[in-house]
Amino acid sequence: MYDEVLSYIRSLFPNRDFIPLHEPRFLGREKEYVSHAIDSTFVSSVGEYVNHFEEMICTFTGAKHAVATVNGTAALHTALMVAGVRDDDEVITQPLTFVATANAISYCRAHPLFIDVDRDTMGLSPASLSNFLQSHTELSEGCCRNKNTGRRIAACVPMHSFGHPCRIEEISTICKTHNIPLIEDAAESLGSTSHGKHTGTFGRLGVFSLNGNKIITCGGGGVIVTDDLTLAEHAKHLTTTAKKSHPYLYEHDEVGYNYRMPNLNAALACAQIENLDSFICNKRELAQRYNKFFKTQPSIDFTQEPPGTRANYWLNTILLPDHKKRDLFLKQSNQAKVMTRPAWTLLNELPMYSKCQKGSLDNAKWLVERIVNIPSSVRL
Repeated sequence: MYDEVLSYIRSLFPNRDFIPLHEPRFLGREKEYVSHAIDSTFVSSVGEYVNHFEEMICTFTGAKHAVATVNGTAALHTALMVAGVRDDDEVITQPLTFVATANAISYCRAHPLFIDVDRDTMGLSPASLSNFLQSHTELSEGCCRNKNTGRRIAACVPMHSFGHPCRIEEISTICKTHNIPLIEDAAESLGSTSHGKHTGTFGRLGVFSLNGNKIITCGGGGVIVTDDLTLAEHAKHLTTTAKKSHPYLYEHDEVGYNYRMPNLNAALACAQIENLDSFICNKRELAQRYNKFFKTQPSIDFTQEPPGTRANYWLNTILLPDHKKRDLFLKQSNQAKVMTRPAWTLLNELPMYSKCQKGSLDNAKWLVERIVNIPSSVRL
């Protein structure tokens, strides 16, 4: 049924028996920098490449400060902590996201609260967020509280799904009105902008992932960005086991985490970010080709970047008519060794988050039955 689609995908990635969903590309100075880091003997969380990578992220995103971490989940966990999320707080997020978003909230012993997404952005819906806050919350002693539970809503964490910016400016305005700190899960959107401003830089903090399947990678890796020096210094302190600065004594002043990015990984990350602009151009060209092709497929919709945004098109996304046709496409494509994947299981349907409070999730349910991610690697 989908032979024409699979044939077209194969034409974009020729001479491949198996076409992965998104594989890393090491086309620059990766081996040189890693070898230099090894020769320096500074391969753990102290070294020149860690500092240089943080500077490069600031230059690329426009953020004033960056803190490199071992992975994106660690980055989000740390960002939530330095933003003040505490035991028994609530944190608003979306159900259509990778499980790490809710896990990081749970690490703080806080409760995820799921609000619906928009169909076009696949990210948190400002209309649904506003409706929920107006109906279910109140300002009390300067903070927003859930009238149903009495708990403080300590943060809002929208996620830029598959690299497409959500309506982050509207979300930011709503959060300011209700005195809720905004923390962006920009794990998938390094290189994406909304009205010229980089994702991850609209809230108090933002986080990116450099996992092996992201647009650039250092094997694992994550990074926190912020314009607030106090938050950046606290994040760096927490991720370095909360060790007080001293030439030789081991003194720690709070419970910290061994979350800093090793210099060896940072060397790889520095080489990768040098090619990020070309990767984005390559992936945007691929998205244009997909968009043109799927206009000839009336039963399949290709997801394009929302107006006013520039997406990195980390994972190209199509929408099938219903879950039966989605499942058929997934089965046929994977059997043909063309790797495709559905969206994640909605987080509110996972056993550990099934009892969390949620709003109406009609759009999220509609999307999860139809989304398929198709091969999106940088083409050689």
